[in-house]
Amino acid sequence: MNDLQRAKEGLKGHTLCLVRGEKVLVRDERGIAPMMALLSAGDALAGFSAADRVVGKAAAMLFVKGKIKELYAETISASAAAFLQMHGIPFTYGAMTERIVNRTGTGYCPMESTVLTTDDVEKGYSLLKEKLAALRTANG
Repeated sequence: MNDLQRAKEGLKGHTLCLVRGEKVLVRDERGIAPMMALLSAGDALAGFSAADRVVGKAAAMLFVKGKIKELYAETISASAAAFLQMHGIPFTYGAMTERIVNRTGTGYCPMESTVLTTDDVEKGYSLLKEKLAALRTANG
């Protein structure tokens, strides 16, 4: 079984699974929080194969920033797929959607909307950090 197959298998019961050789990282936070935490902690993610439940453009940017090798997404947005292709990251998916919707189903995902107009990974990362900080402040 290759790393991507192992990551996909490891996704069961989690929101994110990354595999490189014998190293396996699993996370259970929702949204982009798992990748933001790993990147903020300075974890070296280069060469990992990743499996994620939902991948919008925001998550795709974080995977590119982390230099992952390949990705499986249960659900992926068209903008995430285009972004991964642009950066040469191979991916497979269960379902593709035009855009990722927010958790209440009343509009688009605020994280995907935050980076929709940029293709610059570092700018996107900064915008996402700002958006998360603003949401934390707004939600107390």
